[in-house]
Amino acid sequence: MPSALWPLLLYVFLTVLALVIPGHWVDGYVVNPSTGKPYCYRLNGLRVLLVTVGLWALACQQGWMRWDTFYLHRWSMLVGAFVLGLVFTFAIVLPYPKVKSFAADLYLGRLPNPQWGGGRLDAKMWLYLVGAVMLELNLLSYAAHHWQTHAGAPNPGVFLYAALFSFFVVEYLNFEEVHLYTYDFMAERVGFKLGWGCLVFYPFFYGIGLWNTAELPDPGWPAWALVLIALLFFTGWVFARGANLQKFWFKREPTKKAFGVLEPVVISDGQKHVLAGGFWGLSRHINYLGELLMAVALTLALGHPEVWQAWLYPLYYVLLLFPRQYADDKRCAEKYGPLWAEYVKRVPYRIIPFVY
Repeated sequence: MPSALWPLLLYVFLTVLALVIPGHWVDGYVVNPSTGKPYCYRLNGLRVLLVTVGLWALACQQGWMRWDTFYLHRWSMLVGAFVLGLVFTFAIVLPYPKVKSFAADLYLGRLPNPQWGGGRLDAKMWLYLVGAVMLELNLLSYAAHHWQTHAGAPNPGVFLYAALFSFFVVEYLNFEEVHLYTYDFMAERVGFKLGWGCLVFYPFFYGIGLWNTAELPDPGWPAWALVLIALLFFTGWVFARGANLQKFWFKREPTKKAFGVLEPVVISDGQKHVLAGGFWGLSRHINYLGELLMAVALTLALGHPEVWQAWLYPLYYVLLLFPRQYADDKRCAEKYGPLWAEYVKRVPYRIIPFVY
């Protein structure tokens, strides 16, 4: 079978796994306008990831495929995923009523929260799941190629990169429920941006650092430098995950202390509430800072800062999150009015405390 068809085959396989592997049902934050109740989601992403990686490792161990097969065929797989992303975009947009212009609808989508089977298969959660699993398989295959190329003296930074990124993927799927309360679910529709983004950009671009460094030799960075890079990554993770968890718990139980220690500092008019303490007292989008720190740490871990392509990943976050911050502030100002204005006075920094 041509390697360009592998993404299609894998995404179909992941869909079957998502449907048959046991999951748990949870209510999200976004309300279904047709029922007046929150959308319900069936979540099992971490289980799907573990089963898939286990089967991939078994196939490699048995000699049915090379450990670095996905690296060797990455360009043709990217082409196949690219076409698949376009097909998905047209299929999820064109049959449905117009929202804005054709170009805007194609890019941003027309359906806000498409689901099938009563929530058994949710478009957004499915997209994030298949993108995450494909990314993980790519990371493992790319790292395996480096090991096979430099078996005598591999770069430990490559394995740190793969380990940190794998933690990122596992942790993301472990906290699936938290993401039901994020901007993507509250404000975005499903079109090219989310569809093509998760089927192509997410699994093939996020690991771009290894596209250009997997065959490079060990730069000889000292162990203490790798430790500092890991600390930078986990500092970013604390900001990103801590902020998202705090907001998640606040929306679920507004009076409960976050992490058992952070009292909820709230700006309220009795009906609407804005969280203004803890992580959200540092900056209005402190989670974005966390994402940026993790991206920079991952790039540094590779040990080849001179390879400019590796910096495309953190640059992507700058281009994504800074405009999103403006859009999110505008949406919150419209939703919360004077409460948001008061929050901006209390927390003047948009993303980086004391800087921006």
